[in-house]
Amino acid sequence: MQELIRLDTVNPPGNETRAAELLRDYLGDNGVESDLYARVPERANLVARLAGSGDRHSLLLLSHTDTVVADPVDWQVDPWSGEVRDGELWGRGALDMKGHVAVAAVAVASLAREGFEPAGDLVFAACADEEVGDGFGLQWLCEEHPGLVRTDFALNEGAGERLEILGRTFYACSTAEKMSSPFRLVVHGRAGHASVPGIADNALVKAAALIERLAAYEPELELGPETEAMIEAVAGQPLDAHEALELARSADESAAELLEPLLSLTLSPTMISASERRNVIPHVCEVEVDCRLLPGQTQADVEPVLSEVLGEGDFTFEWLEGHGGTRSELGTPLWRAIESFVAKVDPEATLMPVCSAGFTDSHWVRQAFGTVAYGFFPQRAMDPQLTSRLIHSADERIAIDDLELAVDGFRHAAVEVTGGS
Repeated sequence: MQELIRLDTVNPPGNETRAAELLRDYLGDNGVESDLYARVPERANLVARLAGSGDRHSLLLLSHTDTVVADPVDWQVDPWSGEVRDGELWGRGALDMKGHVAVAAVAVASLAREGFEPAGDLVFAACADEEVGDGFGLQWLCEEHPGLVRTDFALNEGAGERLEILGRTFYACSTAEKMSSPFRLVVHGRAGHASVPGIADNALVKAAALIERLAAYEPELELGPETEAMIEAVAGQPLDAHEALELARSADESAAELLEPLLSLTLSPTMISASERRNVIPHVCEVEVDCRLLPGQTQADVEPVLSEVLGEGDFTFEWLEGHGGTRSELGTPLWRAIESFVAKVDPEATLMPVCSAGFTDSHWVRQAFGTVAYGFFPQRAMDPQLTSRLIHSADERIAIDDLELAVDGFRHAAVEVTGGS
């Protein structure tokens, strides 16, 4: 994992081939053959396979090697140092998700060293371009090389933290995710010299009113099957969305933070551009909004809501993309495998389904092949609130004890799902 951290794969530009080559060499040294597949040479995906006889289910250990950017000024250590402090490994991607990449690689390599022969295929994919999604990673593999990544089940990122809620212990397992559905507002005005503001119609000022409307919006709350199951597991009884959120807020801050974005669409204005000169009043201002829809919601469903929130104005609206919003059923062989692992390592704990508020690559295999995909990377050494705040942030790090726990979890899932000896 330290070697992976020390490779700068910030996306853009990505340069994930360097990570794929490192993994290929590591797997090869442990008797596992793998190949690189790339739309462009510098952005390779690695796929390795322990072939089975076809008598059992196939499992994909899914991961991505790109990361978001890191500003060294904000960090206590070099973000690409892979430094170990007090039992924690620091660096960009430690949580999202080079730790997961390393764990999956070690799980496959260690099983191969021990002579494991699965009855169903065990596949490991370390993909490019998850953080941006410009068609270089898993989406491209599903379209151009579907046979490489088509499996019955997939184990990916998205959850796995140990939670203490209302005096009980849970491990979260992501079985669904919200749709990433950003949109752009283009606000129109009239340009003019900034020294004479009365002769112009400032598009930036007009945009501010729209941003305030988005910030003030209080969405209607609703429950999906994942949140219903999660709430019933925690509360011991069915509750409606408002009752559940009130209980979470009164009981535990981390529980409320987990639950709240899963009860509605979310709107977060994040980017704005207007004049390129200080002394020129802008005639156009663009605002980009990160919008996440609940699984099953469509853009057509929420357009009337957004129209009401934004109201009348001199602006245009356009969706930028729509990815995700998929879910997988519960009670499958992979669910039972994860459940039995939790029972083994933490007998008092319960496995709890959750919907991921963020987008993951699980969407691509669910949509392309009907793969049952869950997000589960078991963690119990680090406080879950701290973990959530470190992802995409400064001082990202992971407990080495959790890396070891996750290796055990991935090996357990691989053996239970694919069978063999």
